[in-house]
Amino acid sequence: MSDNQNLLAEQRRALILDEVRRRGGVRVNELTRRLNVSDMTVRRDLDALARQGVVEKVHGGAVPVVEASSHEPGFEAKSGLELGAKEAIATAAAALVPPGSAIALAGGTTAYALAHHLLDVPDLTVVTNSVRVADVFQNGQRRAGAGEGSATVVITGGVRTPSETLVGPVADRAIQALHFDLLFLGVHGISVEAGLSTPNLAEAETNRHFVRSARRVVVIADHTKWGTVGLSSFAALEDVDTLVTDAGIPEVLRAEIAEHLSDLIVAGEPATEG
Repeated sequence: MSDNQNLLAEQRRALILDEVRRRGGVRVNELTRRLNVSDMTVRRDLDALARQGVVEKVHGGAVPVVEASSHEPGFEAKSGLELGAKEAIATAAAALVPPGSAIALAGGTTAYALAHHLLDVPDLTVVTNSVRVADVFQNGQRRAGAGEGSATVVITGGVRTPSETLVGPVADRAIQALHFDLLFLGVHGISVEAGLSTPNLAEAETNRHFVRSARRVVVIADHTKWGTVGLSSFAALEDVDTLVTDAGIPEVLRAEIAEHLSDLIVAGEPATEG
């Protein structure tokens, strides 16, 4: 009888793990209905999977755990991923920017998408460590003619990374001397425990300076970034004021996110405040 129960438990946990990985997260009440077992049984199974290090328990359920990554994909490799989600996020994030504000755009392909949506916002001062973001504003002004209301763009300088961002002491000193109304920050990975992370140590330090210099920190990250943990964490979720993500974010994570952030915006859905 004991061997039978152990076999059933192993099968059940394998099904739970497959569901977590396939859907990006599950709720306890969904699993109790699906597996026809008690709430306590599911919670014991999740505890066992969490001890194995394959899931992370969150409020009301679990999400997958991804091993820490030290690999940094290049800009071109990332630019073709999740295009619809990035465009939706960029549209929602652009609505947060009032004319005449001083904003910072850190590197990444989602920030690159956002930059295109900011070309028509008048009188911006834009500080960026992204070569690609700077090119968007330069090319946009060239086409439209740099006139009244055009953005003032400040590039931090620094050493270029594979993701086309400028990092290191030069960038850090430039950012330290400035103050931003809004910071828009793309991330390599985001999780409840590790917070915001990147595989590049120098980029992590530069991002820390961005976060310290901003009155409001807005993370722009599609749902695939959840559960990914880069080599170096540079901010906790509590350091973030607003998260703008896409509708692919699992329902099980939304309640958990709301406990750590004051403002969650799911592109295409009404904003929810925690």
